[in-house]
Formats: sequence, C-alpha cells, structure tokens
Amino acid sequence: MRYYLIAGEASGDLHGANLIAALKKNDATSEFRAWGGNKMQNQGAQIVTHYKHLAFMGFWEVAKNLRTILSYIAFCKKDILSFKPDALILIDYPGFNMRIAKWASALGIPIHYYIMPQVWAWKENRVNNLAKYTNYRYAILPFEVDFFEQKHKLPIDFVGHPLIDELSAIPTVDKASFTSSLGLKKNERVIALLPGSRKQEISKILGVMTAIIHSFPDYRFVIAGTSNIDQSLYQQLAPDVDIVMDQTYDLIRLADAAIVTSGTATLETALLRTPQIVCYKTSPLSYAIAKRIVKLPFISLVNLVVNRLLVRELIQSECNQTDLTNSLREVLSENGKKSILSGYDELIEKLGGKGASEKVASLIYKRTHA
Repeated sequence: MRYYLIAGEASGDLHGANLIAALKKNDATSEFRAWGGNKMQNQGAQIVTHYKHLAFMGFWEVAKNLRTILSYIAFCKKDILSFKPDALILIDYPGFNMRIAKWASALGIPIHYYIMPQVWAWKENRVNNLAKYTNYRYAILPFEVDFFEQKHKLPIDFVGHPLIDELSAIPTVDKASFTSSLGLKKNERVIALLPGSRKQEISKILGVMTAIIHSFPDYRFVIAGTSNIDQSLYQQLAPDVDIVMDQTYDLIRLADAAIVTSGTATLETALLRTPQIVCYKTSPLSYAIAKRIVKLPFISLVNLVVNRLLVRELIQSECNQTDLTNSLREVLSENGKKSILSGYDELIEKLGGKGASEKVASLIYKRTHA
C-alpha cells in the first residue's frame, strides 16, 4: 500500500515516524511519502519537504507568510496526485492539513486524521469540516472523545498518547557519562531550558529563561537544542549558557526542574517525571487575537488533561524575570516537587496505556484493505 503523510512540526515528525514503523509491521512492502523530518525519513519515508520550512506560528506570522504557505499547498496537491496514495494520513498542523483534506476528499482519497486539530480550544466550527472532509479520526487525549463524540456526535477512536511508547522505549541515560560530557561537577544540579522548536518562539522566550540564571548559583542551566535550528541562534541569544543538541530527553531526565515552552514538550517533561514551569510568549498582535478567540482554562496539555493547575503557567506579560524566578524557587522546594510528581501519576493514568501507534496502524491498515 502507498501512504502519504503530512506533518508540519517536530512532534508530528516523531508521531509520524512511530506510525510508519507500526504500519511496516502490518505490511513490509508499504511505500511512504511524507512532509516531515529526519525521524520519518529514518523510518523509510521519502521526505518531500522538511517541516523546518513550514514552521509558521501566530496569526501575524502566518498572515505575512501566506503567499509562501499557499505555494506549498499547491505543490503538495500536485505531489499527492503524482504519488496516488491509497491513504492520506494527516498529523496535526490543521491550517495546512485541513486545506489538503477538503481538496483530497473531493477526489475520493481516504483521509485519516491522527493528532486531531485543537478545535476544542478555538474555531469549534471546524468540527463540521472534519466531519465533511475526513473519513477516520484518532484521538490521543481523553477529553477529545467527550468533545467529538458526545458533544458533536462525530465518531473518533481513542488510541492513547504515542509519547508513552516513545519515552518508555528510550534507554535510561548513563548519568555519569552524560554529566561528564557536559563538564558538570559531581552532584551538580541542573535546570533544563526547553525554548521550543521554532526560531520565532526561541527568539521570544530564551532571553527570559536565561535572565534568571544569576539567581540560582547552585544550579547549572542547560539549553535543549534541536538540530532543525542552527546552533548559532542559541549561542547568539544565550552566549554563556551550555547547549545540548538533540539530547532533550536525557537532559530532562537529568534535570532537577525544567522551564518549558508550551507545546508537546510539556507533556514529554511530565512523562519523564521532571518538575516544570510552562512559559509562552508571542508577538503582541498574535497574543491579542488568541486571547479573544481561545477559550481554555490552561495552555499546557498537562493541566488540560488533569483539568487543574498542576504546573505553573507564565503567559505573555507574566513570562518575565521576576515571576519566573519566584516560580522556579517554588518548584525546587520539597513541597513543590512532591505536589507536581503526585499530579504526574494522575496524568499518566488518564492518558491510557501503551500501544498508541500500533492501534492507529492496525486501524488504518484494516480500513485501507477493507
């Protein structure tokens, strides 16, 4: 069978890679063509366009790059027609993927949506488009089932969260060798900084994260870098701070606490059981628009799943040196750590068990061969 996958960011590349691996177990002769990244490529997918070229975020940022985005959409349509897939698998990235879904559905291409658009956060009317333009939908968050099936009567399969499998498969870090590679002193404590995977968000938030270093002289602050971002950007924004490239999970596991830009990384940090603070900062215009249309009590997936303020969120104006310093002190306290780790147990239980990628792959395989 021929599968065409579209992912527009690092987390989608990760989930897409795991899905490809699981689909190959069902059919080793399958062909995969994708918009994604290195992880999907390593699983055998032919990458059409790397997600680093698609990383537009925020209302203003999307608007000013609209012509580029539209040219990518046009190219994607031509490429799908050329490949003639048996199934089109859309992974998150709704602004792009829903345009492709509308077009592909008219051609009768079976469409599977994995990692659902966050219509429960804003643009709830897009549920109608999901019903019209997608054939099958797969939920990874427990509250999505209530939202889609109970509220909107739209069938969806809950498969659990794929990060549970991804993180459980990673070998435990050799703490001694990892700390040695960082030049850490024996028993030196670490704060992990996760500034995001896009240039825009890194530029907005890394300076605030590193501004508090002098207030914590007993800790070593280390930036979790990712290879889709040139290392020079980190060095330019934080010239005197250590950087670890593409070893984010090892760094999180080693750290006493993490300061994390809102996104999938908040869930990864929780599943690795490291106390955290969640930060978010964007352009004033994008934030003003988002504040008017996003109707959620929290911005982090951790808090949304447990439905309470488990980890502190510092958003826009609150994402400043003073608030971040005070929040980190609280997180590093014995009571702060204990409270967060207890909440993580609740989170993991609600996310379901292992096997998300295998469940999705099995459903897609059966439906493609029906």
